[in-house]
This record gives sequence, structure tokens and C-alpha cells, in this order.
Amino acid sequence: MEPSEIEVAVIGGGVIGLSAARAIAASGRSVCVLEREHRPGMGTSTHNSQVIHAGLYYPAGSLKAQHCVEGAAALYAFCDTYQVPVRRIGKLVVAYSAGDAERLDAIRARGVANGATRLTMVDTAFVRAREPHVRPPVAAMFSPDTGILEAEALVRTLAQLCRDQEVAVLAGTPLVACEVLPESITLVTPAERIRARVVVNAAGLYADDVSALAGGDPFTIYPCRGEYAELIPSRRGLVQGLVYPLPHTHGLGVHITKTMAGAVTFGPTAAYQDRKDDYEQNRLPVEAFLEPARELLPAITLDDLRPGGTGIRPKIHPASESFGDFLIRRDSRVPRLIHAAGIESPGLTACLSIARELAALVAETC
Repeated sequence: MEPSEIEVAVIGGGVIGLSAARAIAASGRSVCVLEREHRPGMGTSTHNSQVIHAGLYYPAGSLKAQHCVEGAAALYAFCDTYQVPVRRIGKLVVAYSAGDAERLDAIRARGVANGATRLTMVDTAFVRAREPHVRPPVAAMFSPDTGILEAEALVRTLAQLCRDQEVAVLAGTPLVACEVLPESITLVTPAERIRARVVVNAAGLYADDVSALAGGDPFTIYPCRGEYAELIPSRRGLVQGLVYPLPHTHGLGVHITKTMAGAVTFGPTAAYQDRKDDYEQNRLPVEAFLEPARELLPAITLDDLRPGGTGIRPKIHPASESFGDFLIRRDSRVPRLIHAAGIESPGLTACLSIARELAALVAETC
């Protein structure tokens, strides 16, 4: 079978792959997207808190810090332009001990260093006025530029914009093999062969598998599942915005978020697991969320909670380590392969900024 010819193939049809395909196609290059699921965005892109982060938590100079701050500004503008549902709802970060208050000061300083704007230390009266049902903290910070969006609407919009630019979005098309030559990479799928000058690996949980198929640099993606509980609809009025505790080792801890549809969620938890597709086996009972939720919202009872959704983070570091940065670079073994791997939070926020970097790497490679 003679392969189809394309300039750039993107592996992965989540928000990173679609944003990259759109940015690359804007330069006039022919682009296709290979997505293993039957429609784009069915993985990490839509299984998350759907928060636009401000850039508070990431080490200064990290790719996460850079792309979060730049990406948030770009994403708000994108949502306004293309009518993707979005709200700049604001976030409280609360501390309940003197030691946590000191940590909160350090988080604010880090956020300011990263370029996050309008971060304000607030008093108990501010918290009470904004969130009267939240346990009064020792100290709190307000981030007015943190927001929420409808992730599925973002995916649909990006996919349509790709099609408008004649990007071939090939859903239900898993990659099964690669044939690497000095001037091209041929991608083998169950239905066809596609020869590309450059391949962008934006395969999320499967980015390490894609690199291995291409004979690229070895790295490991560690699946880390997060689970949520929800407030029952009649109790949603207890919460007005986003409320976060101080971050934990492997994430931001069980925090309170709202969705564009009005749901109030508690989560996510963080549990490393072996499988990349296991969203439901051995789910935590809803009782496991009660005490962490009551740390923030004391009035709730078990009857106020119901099971929520789940997601799987594509972490690039094992459970023994607390931080791993995004991996965005050209492969050292296969120069025509460009990686966007380990794109966990704040990947949704950062997707448009990451896409610009990937498009620049493609331009240097073609």
C-alpha cells in the first residue's frame, strides 16, 4: 500500500494536539491529526476540573509556569472570540494553620514571579462575604483571574477550526507502527500508511508508547487517576466560586470547583495506577470525600454528596517525586519527531501557548 503524503502529522486529538495542528496549519503546511478514540478530546482534555489556572504553583522558569501564564491570557481571548463558554470566576486559596499561612505567602510570591497578576491576600471578612459557608481560614489569597470553561466546547471548537484550515482529523485511527527514514516518518494505522516530514507526539497518556514505536527517546508516562465527588443539586448554593486548600505532594489536593453547568465538585484525588484506560475499577466510596470536603465546607453531610467523574493524569514522574515539568522538545534520536509529553495540569490552560512552541519547532524542522 502506497502511503499518503502529508507535511506534518500530529498524534493525539486532545486540546494539545488540536491546538498544535491549528497553529501549524496556519503557516500553510498540510496537517493531519491521528486520534485513537472515536472522537477528539475523550481523554485527559475533558476529564479534569476544567479550570483556567493563573500560574501560582509551578517553579519559576519551568515550562509549566511559562505556558500557564501565557496560555491563560490566550485561552480567555480565544474563548471570547469563538464563544466557548467561560467565566473568570476567581479562586480562594485558604490556609488553616500558621505554618500554612507562611506557605501561602510563598505561593503568592511564586505566582507573582511567574507573572500571575492581581493576587491579593484577603482577610476573614472577605472570605465570609464571598463564601459564607467555607470554614474561616487563618489566611487566604484571592486569584481573580482564575476561571472555568467548558472543556468539551473547547475541543469541538478547536476541531472545527482545524477542519476549516483543511486539517484532516482522523478519529478512530490508532498508531500501530512507525517506519523512520532520514527524510520522513511513515505512520502505520489499521487502515492506511501516512508519510510525514514531521511528527508531533501529543498522545497524552500514550506519548511514551508513541516514542517507543518510533524508536525515539525513552521516557515513561505514569497514569495517575483522580476521582471526584459532587454536591447534590439542591446544595450547590453553598458554594459561589473556587476554593482550594494548600497543595499536596502530587496535586492541589481535594478542592472545590464549579463547572459551567453549575455542578460543584470535590477532588481530584491522586492515585498512581498501572492501566492508562481504567477510569472506574475500584472507585473510592463517596464516604472517602466527606472529611476532606468538610475541611473546607463544614456544613455538608454524607447525604449531600454523590459520586462524580474521574480523570487520569499523564504524569512524567513517578510517585516518589513531587514535580515533573512538561516535556516539549525535538527527539534526540529521531529529529523529525517532536514531543509534547507529560502534559498534565495546567495543560488545558496552557494548550494554545504550548501549540505556539510546537509550531515553532516544526518550522525549524521542516
